Amino acid sequence: MKIVVMGGSGLIGRHLTTELARQGHEAIAASPSSGVNALTGEGLADVLHGADVVVDVSNSPSFEDAAVLDFFERSGRNLLAAEREAGVKHHVALSIVGTDRLEGNGYFRAKVAQERLIRDSGMPFTIVRATQFFEFVATIAEASIDGGRLVVPDADFQPIAAVDVAAALAEVALAPPRNATIEIAGPDRLPFRDFVVSRLAADGDLRQVLADRAARYFGAALETGSLVPEHVGAAWLGPTRFESWLASA
Repeated sequence: MKIVVMGGSGLIGRHLTTELARQGHEAIAASPSSGVNALTGEGLADVLHGADVVVDVSNSPSFEDAAVLDFFERSGRNLLAAEREAGVKHHVALSIVGTDRLEGNGYFRAKVAQERLIRDSGMPFTIVRATQFFEFVATIAEASIDGGRLVVPDADFQPIAAVDVAAALAEVALAPPRNATIEIAGPDRLPFRDFVVSRLAADGDLRQVLADRAARYFGAALETGSLVPEHVGAAWLGPTRFESWLASA
């Protein structure tokens, strides 16, 4: 199969193209650096020629509310139209678990808009909502600094390794379209604080980490289950445990 990975030069895109190629498929990493820009439409017709599947893992270069909404809406329209013209059989998109539960964050609102475009496009599709990645736990921790300590939301967390996200996306891309949304997550559901403490400890960072019901997640208020799969037992779970990943990282 010819599978085009939009955002193929990014963290997930690199893992995904490697995995698809390992399985014997023609995996094309498409991004502005390769001359393919869904925001402008540049290069789409050429790269999609003969493609069976498109997996969209692209991301906005700006997280400012208006910019990120424009990115996902404009690139989504251009990409879906080009896929329809090229006869692509399956559109796979990476989204975020809980994206429709966090209206206080502009990025999540933009992902909801992207999902809506896909569902309304008439293209056969599968939307894969993933929990946060192991690779970003340190970044999340640094966004939680309050003086000399870190204050994180008092909520559940179930992050997943990027390589496991890529494995799930490869599995979805090679299967028939579901015309539905599925959720993927890591194997362990624990308090948010536990993951942050473990990440800091791995770096020898002994700063105090507190859990607070009032703490925001990039501007969004959280309930206990806002960031974890909605249906316990129904989500695809990656095999990599956070402690194992920390040891290898």
